[in-house]
Amino acid sequence: MEFNLREKLLTEIKEYQSEYKEEQAFKPRFENLLSNYENCFERSLLMGHITASAWILNQKRDSILLLHHAKLNKWLQPGGHADGDENVRAVALKEAEEETGISGFVFASNQIFDLDIHTIPERKEVPEHEHYDVRFLLVAPERAVPQLNHESNDLKWIHFSNLKEKISHEPSLMRIYAKTKQFI
Repeated sequence: MEFNLREKLLTEIKEYQSEYKEEQAFKPRFENLLSNYENCFERSLLMGHITASAWILNQKRDSILLLHHAKLNKWLQPGGHADGDENVRAVALKEAEEETGISGFVFASNQIFDLDIHTIPERKEVPEHEHYDVRFLLVAPERAVPQLNHESNDLKWIHFSNLKEKISHEPSLMRIYAKTKQFI
């Protein structure tokens, strides 16, 4: 029997439980995208596509690694396009490594940590579209030092005591922050 990552993800999303009503509302939309659009892991699906991201804790579990996204001009978690890869865990890990310059992350849990669908504004030749983001909780290796790249204006560890001021504009990040408390 062939191992089908798309079917595995679809099953995980169907079984995913959340106390947050917005995530429960996202589930049927994810299921529709995965079931009805063969190219849903490709950014060429202009209505929307699967992305993956990483909410990254430090070893002390008192800070989160965020980047100030150059195109969107706000603080966000590392993440990005699947570009055809149906292994969303691998995509989240790859994006975390590429966008932070850190390797050696471990998954705090193998389970999906959060689901989100958010609108990306029109930019150049790409129309406004939605990112169907599958999010995972990662822990960085000890003494991990982030390296800024061209996709970000800034990249830094933000202590929980200062986190709300950076992410209060993003309800989905506030939701992830609330979920993080069970891991610290």
